[in-house]
Amino acid sequence: MKKVLLVEDDLVLQKLINEYLEEYNYSCSAFSNPLDAIKTFKENSNDFIIAILDLGLPNMDGFDLFKKLKEIKDIPIIISTARDDIGNKIYGFELGTDDYLSKPYEPRELVLRIEAILKKHNKSNYIQIHELKIDTNKDTVFLNNKEIEFTKIEKEIFLLFIDNLNKTISREDIVNQSSLKDDTKNRTVDMHVSNIRYKIDDDSKEPKYIKSIWGIGYKFFYDN
Repeated sequence: MKKVLLVEDDLVLQKLINEYLEEYNYSCSAFSNPLDAIKTFKENSNDFIIAILDLGLPNMDGFDLFKKLKEIKDIPIIISTARDDIGNKIYGFELGTDDYLSKPYEPRELVLRIEAILKKHNKSNYIQIHELKIDTNKDTVFLNNKEIEFTKIEKEIFLLFIDNLNKTISREDIVNQSSLKDDTKNRTVDMHVSNIRYKIDDDSKEPKYIKSIWGIGYKFFYDN
C-alpha cells in the first residue's frame, strides 16, 4: 500500500484526511508533533512516497520541517496550510515544494493533487551511480539522497561527464561545451573539476570517479 506522511496538528482535519486517503488505498502515518514525524521518517524514509505538511505546527515551523525531511530524503511534499498569502506561497515553491494547497479544501482535491504529483514524479529519469543519483529531468544531483550544491559551471561540467561516462574529455571540450567558452585557461577547468571532486568523492585526492588523463583531460569512470 502507498504510504503517506501527514503532519497536521488539527486532529479533526488529520482524521478526515487519514480516512479519505485510506479510501483510495493510501496508508497514512499521521502526526501532530513534527519531532515525532521526523523520527519516524528518519527510521522509515524508504516506506514513504509523499508527505503532506501543515505550516502552523507546535515545536517547529512547517518550513523548517520541510527542510529537515528533505535532508533525510528527497520526497515529494505538499504544503497544506491556512497561510494563503503570496509571500508564504512563493517561499514554499522556492524551497522546492511540489504543491501548495490552501485550506479549506475538499479531501478529493488533495487526492487528485497527490496522484498528479506521483504520476509526474514516477516519470523522472534517474541515473544511479553508486551513492550518486542524477535526476536528468531536473539536472539535479544527489549524494546519499542529499542534493549537491554545484555552481552553474560545476553542474554543466558534471553533467557533461555523465553524458560521456568512461570517455576521455579534453579540457578544450569542457571549455567549448560549458560557460567557460570565453576562458581557455586550463587552470580554470582544473579548478572547477577539483571542486566537483571535492563534492562527490570521499577522498578528492584519490578520486574514484573523475580521474585525470595525462596531457588530455579527464574521464568519469563508471563500473556498473
